[in-house]
Amino acid sequence: MSVEELRLNAGDAELVVNPDTGRVTHFRIGGVEILRTGARFGSFPMAPWCGRMRDGVLNWDGQTYQLPRTAEPHAIHGTVRDRPWEVVRHSGGELELAQRLTEPWPFPGRVVQNFALAADAATFRMTVEAAAEPFPAQVGWHPWFERSLSPDGKPVEIAFTAAWQEQRGEDYLPDGNRIAPLPGPWDDCFGMPDGVDVTLTWPDTLELSVTSPVRWVVVYDQPAETVCVEPESGPPNGLNTQPRAVRPEEPLVAEMRWRWRTLG
Repeated sequence: MSVEELRLNAGDAELVVNPDTGRVTHFRIGGVEILRTGARFGSFPMAPWCGRMRDGVLNWDGQTYQLPRTAEPHAIHGTVRDRPWEVVRHSGGELELAQRLTEPWPFPGRVVQNFALAADAATFRMTVEAAAEPFPAQVGWHPWFERSLSPDGKPVEIAFTAAWQEQRGEDYLPDGNRIAPLPGPWDDCFGMPDGVDVTLTWPDTLELSVTSPVRWVVVYDQPAETVCVEPESGPPNGLNTQPRAVRPEEPLVAEMRWRWRTLG
């Protein structure tokens, strides 16, 4: 672990954040790593949008803005990941990071991440603030969980009940239709109007719930070694299809909680 990384500890849980990237680089319970580690893994913040934005084009208030096509032909996962964050506060089991919204995002503002660790739960909060004119925004989290927690461990089981699935086209973007949830494997967005509630169970080892008041979650379990459960405040391309305006007096605030218990 590099000296720049910041550690939170509570009970037998440990959460490590790299302020140079804004990522959670390690999350351990009883010394067992729950996240896949490495430069593109861990758990990263998504803001001011989540998932893919079609062709990198943002339409807002009668104007069209072109954003970098970071996942050709689309723009993906916002602009704040893997950029330096200011450490606002770090004490005990709490941490606060902040980053200003700058180019290529066309509107001035700020994103704040808060982390809090307890012996049986981790709470993540993200806030998007507008500095001047209103703009559309989303926030979300993209954790890469290990499919198995040991070389001979049983693979994780994912359980959730969604009200709908966003039907997607060949470009993996919602086509505007909602359908009954389909069986996996998934790289899909699901609607949960009462809040995200997904349970990950590593048999005989650990049960971890991912909950959030936000109404959408992307579940991505196609890779052989990882699974992702991504609470989001809007669906992919939602800045264009279901925009939520952020104003100086009305920031966007969202929260995610992980709660766990050991099994066996």
